Amino acid sequence: MNLYIRRQLTATLLIFVLVLAVFPAAVWAANSETVDLEAIGQIRSEGYHNSQTMNILEELTDRIGPRLTGSPALKQANEWTREKLAGWGLVNAHVEGYDFGRGWTNDFTSVRMIAPQTTMLFALPMAWSPSTDGAVRGKATTVVINSKDDLEKYRGKLAGMIVLLGEAKELKPHMDADAVRYDGQKLDEIAQFSLGGRYPTRSREEMQKAFLLRREVAKFFAAEKVLAVINPSFYDGEAITMSGLEHSKDANNSYPVLNMAAEHYGRIVRLLAGNVPVELELNVQNRFFDDDNKAYNTIAEIPGTDKKDEVVMIGGHLDSWHGGTGATDNATGVAAAMEAVRILKALDLKPRRTIRIALWSGEEQGLLGSRAYVEQHLAARPEPTDPKEKEIPSWMRQSKPGPLQFKPEYKNVVAYFNLDNGGGRLRGIYTQENTAVAPIFAAWLEPLKDLGCGTITQRNTGGTDHLSFDAVGVPGFQFIQDPLDYMSRTHHSTNDTYERVQREDLIQQAVVLASFAYEAAMRDQPLPRKALARESVTGAAKAAAK
Repeated sequence: MNLYIRRQLTATLLIFVLVLAVFPAAVWAANSETVDLEAIGQIRSEGYHNSQTMNILEELTDRIGPRLTGSPALKQANEWTREKLAGWGLVNAHVEGYDFGRGWTNDFTSVRMIAPQTTMLFALPMAWSPSTDGAVRGKATTVVINSKDDLEKYRGKLAGMIVLLGEAKELKPHMDADAVRYDGQKLDEIAQFSLGGRYPTRSREEMQKAFLLRREVAKFFAAEKVLAVINPSFYDGEAITMSGLEHSKDANNSYPVLNMAAEHYGRIVRLLAGNVPVELELNVQNRFFDDDNKAYNTIAEIPGTDKKDEVVMIGGHLDSWHGGTGATDNATGVAAAMEAVRILKALDLKPRRTIRIALWSGEEQGLLGSRAYVEQHLAARPEPTDPKEKEIPSWMRQSKPGPLQFKPEYKNVVAYFNLDNGGGRLRGIYTQENTAVAPIFAAWLEPLKDLGCGTITQRNTGGTDHLSFDAVGVPGFQFIQDPLDYMSRTHHSTNDTYERVQREDLIQQAVVLASFAYEAAMRDQPLPRKALARESVTGAAKAAAK
């Protein structure tokens, strides 16, 4: 062996020894993460052979129906889920309230074109929209507002008019399939780290600017005494997008606002552009409920054994919009979470840590239910003192967050696993840049790979309730899911119904979630936590959190 080769081998060996010396022991230990294969086998068998997921889904969607936050239907869903969980043997089954605002339901909607000819039109009111005074008629006009400066063009011209707000949506042929599953190439792409999320990203500054403009436009239309406002639906295929106005008990929504099918909206806009007068007739009858201005989360748990004071949480949001029946958004997540705890109770497994299920309300209005839970039980930030800042929803505020104020329960919550990306089967999990959990999750996913679930990504994903936990440093996770037709057809639309859910996908969701909850509840150590953002915690608060 010549001297050069000997030196190279010596250097290589030295590097290897140094790596062994400095590489964190926790990472090496994670390679031998213990997985209870016998229990996972039982979970799989119970989940696939005795599933109750579709029964739960049918109750929530067909019988209870749409579950708008604050509505009587959502409160009915709170009580039904509480009773069901208690009936399966979960303990401490209860509902927890937080301040929300007015309840609302739509009882009747009719929208017609009267001139140039009579035609029925597809439209529904936005949540918390007021009613019309019976059937009312008015001339239609198109208004396009991109900034506050555009308002002056319409001053003094809108009294008694039905305003079509915005241009017609350009509808293109669906050249790609409406429903898709992730293939290996796409999962490999997701597994590579990227700052991009599930939705197109907008800065908080952009969101705040848009929010303030909407408020200015609403005030302007009220002062101009418009008869009603109509928006175009995001979807085509005559589906209607659902959304809402401000819901606080002090909100002054003074005129009806509706969303209309894009095809019907486009026809009216084209007639008006061709100088053809259009007259519409609206009859919108809604009800407000002010007897209880709270909204509620449903909570229940399977008590732990030797580590019962530590908690693993799972859940999804129970609320929905009011057009469909809230099947893929998010009765599927609720059904899977409920089925997961049913499986664990049916098998009489004895988790070391307590497993707590939480079914949130107010998710569609800004993660309000999970935020309220976190603030009440785990950690909160002080309210802003600037009056202008107070007007902005908390998730949209621009200022740096104040120091976290930790609650006694903060140290006890080991993890929160969330489901809310539609009805598609689970394909893996987002770590939310919590690098240390990746090898742990890899071990947990190994016996689930034949179910199609095996991808781990360091990416963040947003838009739902795990963010409330992640924001205060509690490990919060959302799973990677096959998109199916969630973002192309069902999300927030009148198409979000029982028929869009695939039974085998929903069964798989419950099995994976039950497996993760059980493994997190059984391991010797809690899941590792990320470091909190530097500006989020004072020195004293950091000490309290340890």
